[in-house]
Amino acid sequence: MKIALAQLNPVVGDVSGNLKKVVDTLKRHAGAADLIIFSELFLVGYPPRDLLEKPALIARTQAAVQELLAISRSFPQTAVLVGAPTPTGLDTGKGLNNCALLICGGEILCRQNKSLLPTYDVFDETRHFAPATQVEVFPFRGETLGISICEDAWYDPELWSRCLYAFDPVQELAQKGATLLINISSSPFQVGKEELRFRIFHNHARRFGLPVIYVNQVGGNDELIFDGRSLFLDSRGEAVAVLPGFEEEVVTVDSATAGKPGLYAPEEEIATVHAALVLGLRDYLRKCGFSKAVVGLSGGVDSAVTCCLAQQALGPENVLGVLMPSPYSSRGSIRDSRKLAKNLGVQIKEIPITPIYRAYLRSLKKHLDAEKIGVALENVQARIRGNILMALSNEFGYLVLSTGNKSELAVGYCTLYGDMSGGLSVLADVPKTMVYQLARFLNRERPLIPGEIITKPPSAELRPDQKDQDTLPPYEILDQIMDYYLTEGYAYQDIVRLGFDPEVVRWVIRAIDRSEYKRRQAAPGLKITSKAFGMGRRIPIAARHDF
Repeated sequence: MKIALAQLNPVVGDVSGNLKKVVDTLKRHAGAADLIIFSELFLVGYPPRDLLEKPALIARTQAAVQELLAISRSFPQTAVLVGAPTPTGLDTGKGLNNCALLICGGEILCRQNKSLLPTYDVFDETRHFAPATQVEVFPFRGETLGISICEDAWYDPELWSRCLYAFDPVQELAQKGATLLINISSSPFQVGKEELRFRIFHNHARRFGLPVIYVNQVGGNDELIFDGRSLFLDSRGEAVAVLPGFEEEVVTVDSATAGKPGLYAPEEEIATVHAALVLGLRDYLRKCGFSKAVVGLSGGVDSAVTCCLAQQALGPENVLGVLMPSPYSSRGSIRDSRKLAKNLGVQIKEIPITPIYRAYLRSLKKHLDAEKIGVALENVQARIRGNILMALSNEFGYLVLSTGNKSELAVGYCTLYGDMSGGLSVLADVPKTMVYQLARFLNRERPLIPGEIITKPPSAELRPDQKDQDTLPPYEILDQIMDYYLTEGYAYQDIVRLGFDPEVVRWVIRAIDRSEYKRRQAAPGLKITSKAFGMGRRIPIAARHDF
């Protein structure tokens, strides 16, 4: 059987636009493919979140299914497998299923609902969906299809120390006589996940002796980035086709084709981080109706990397860099920022903040100790810069890109309504040590980021001779402790046992816990690790604990 893997980029809520992608793909591949497979919940985009509570969205989706049924009558030789939310028809329960619909010749040949509904990290599917009551195979054109949806395929005791589910849908499909396993998915990107996914589907193919097709969504939706990397594996787990990461692609395969050892190779991790951030940034602006971005250029590595990513995502003509020197800005920082802008071909404006800052000092003289540059006056400078960027955004329609990294956001080394201002935080899930890796990656082909920006000690430049390390532990240490505490869930004693200085560990943990209120007010940040701040981490602010 000829099968087209349609790895496409839907827009959440845009049922008409997503339906058009399905129909256009059907028209292009009708006759050449017996079956075209789209990703999970493709008609509404993933994740639709609480849009699923709007009856109008469900009604529009049902109408789209009827439109697709009518159109499919003109292409009886080609079927479509597409994901959509469908009403359960029951008076009790959630009222919706996460469903895969097999459509051909004006009929729904098969419905398969999702069985395993994840409720961890960024997933909250039991909030909206009821699980499948059963799974069934379906005979189609010489094959018996075993259809599953995303999490249904992630039951693998070899990979998890604790299985979340008591039921293995893929095993059930294999036992019921499937000759071809198909999984439609919306699996978000995170560093290292691509290899884990391959291992899961490789294991399924080897375990059941069946070929496996995996079709994943691609594109950015809010914080989440979907990398695609759809697969067709033969019954030995060898790759027949591996679709590219971070771009749309439709590839047609023959279900009888044998794979080739070595065809699958994981992509370099820092390259995937770069591609994910570019795609996430581009799609966030495009899907929110923006075409241009503005970045405050400090002369530091964070703003330089952010500006590079914006230039690559949007084009140099759509990026504005703004230099806002203060009394404490070094000549080197101003020079390096200008050189960066020239290398990237982006526009720049220079708006000194010294006159505004002095006006603040005069106004606050009776109320603050204006003779001493403390945290309050440091933050005044950051907030002046934030206001300038927001003014340009209001006037010209730019989206402000926040430039802070995960390490700073973790311990609160950032200013509310200052450098945290913006519509998207590009590096919010990128630790400082990885920011340097990205900078070097961006400079592989030619020096986009001046070397001085990468090699000089990081500084906020909000007081004379300021360095980040005056306040923070070395980033190499901070990032490790942060990862153990946030990602691994280690307690204070566990981290100290690993050999870290007890006082440093205590400081980092307390800083992370105390800064939750800041993060709650931060711009959305692109997710690239297994534990990001934002929608997948739900920590109370008003809490007292000592872990």
